[in-house]
Amino acid sequence: MSKRSTGRYERTTVAGEEVAAFVPASLPPADPPLVLDSALGDRLRAAEQSLTRLELAGEMVPSLDWFIYAFVRKEAVLSSQIEGTQATLVDLLTFEAEDSVAPNADVEEVCNYLEALAFARGQLSDPKGLPLSMRLLNETHQRLMRGVRGAEKLPGEVRRSQNWIGGTRPGNAVYVPPPPQVLAEVLSAFEKYLHAEDNTLPPLVRAGLLHVQFETIHPYLDGNGRIGRLLVTLLLEHWKVLAKPLLYLSLFFKRHRDDYYRRLSAVRIDGDWEGWMGFFLDGVATIADEAVASAKDLFALVTADRARVLQHDTTSVAAVRLFELLPRHPLVSVASAMKLLDTSKPTAARAIDTLAGAGVLIETTGKKRDRWYSYQGYLERLRVGTDLDVQRRSIR
Repeated sequence: MSKRSTGRYERTTVAGEEVAAFVPASLPPADPPLVLDSALGDRLRAAEQSLTRLELAGEMVPSLDWFIYAFVRKEAVLSSQIEGTQATLVDLLTFEAEDSVAPNADVEEVCNYLEALAFARGQLSDPKGLPLSMRLLNETHQRLMRGVRGAEKLPGEVRRSQNWIGGTRPGNAVYVPPPPQVLAEVLSAFEKYLHAEDNTLPPLVRAGLLHVQFETIHPYLDGNGRIGRLLVTLLLEHWKVLAKPLLYLSLFFKRHRDDYYRRLSAVRIDGDWEGWMGFFLDGVATIADEAVASAKDLFALVTADRARVLQHDTTSVAAVRLFELLPRHPLVSVASAMKLLDTSKPTAARAIDTLAGAGVLIETTGKKRDRWYSYQGYLERLRVGTDLDVQRRSIR
């Protein structure tokens, strides 16, 4: 295969240094075009089959809402961790349980991600909402960056200055994205392909192309990685590859961070779209299969624990009702149980005692008053991959 044209370089001056900023060619890849050979075709089919199994798993769980609730929160934590946010899944769930406590800066970033995703999905599902477009991504970015670190970096606005990735200055950067004066051009081409009727490439492949193109353009001063990963989720749901937002790739990108950056760089330098696409499709298949296994595991756990609660000698209607709420509220106290059940303190306390007696809830504070309880078995399964790394590399 001949070397593919990847784009052009423009000389620009930043902080007194002249640098070469990369301007990517428009999608789809051309000269030569992206070819799904037998190996890539096999990986595509494997990814599509894994997504089909994930869709079926979503239909089989008794409550798709709590399944999505769990996966969305896990993704919000992981996507934020990739950017250096020091918040775990337990940190987020603890804040949500203690609704009277103000979030710290790290948790607030994760909460902003949840709000941004909910906003974008709401717009796309509303006939009067914004279509999938740069305007929608800008509005989503505004919510992502509101009031947190980077809030001074033009939330909701395309950058008007040069940015760079890696290094201490533009001159020794790992990568310099397009200069601000060409962003209108490249984002217009990006949006054109976003809406194009491309019958030559499957939706899953197009989503992989658009993710790389967005990260290559890097249109914002901060938050590009999170919006770029969120874009994949939105595309798969909007194009009806999945009926619900069940696939989140941040765990795969976090595990294979160095390979992820290397693949992005190879696209820009060598035009190796095929190498990226193989990596992306493997990620889709891997995470979809793990999500199916997680769904089955969580379903089996909840089913077994429900039986234990029903068979416990002190069980009550309140205890059963509280148990059914645990997948969305895996951390509870007597006070929070009172609100969830809309009941008295003694009734809430007895419900918690029953669930603790059945081995479902574990007391976590060691205190005599103001105790908190955790649905430990559920959280242990859900938190896999969300604990903080000792080492991390930040690309925003």
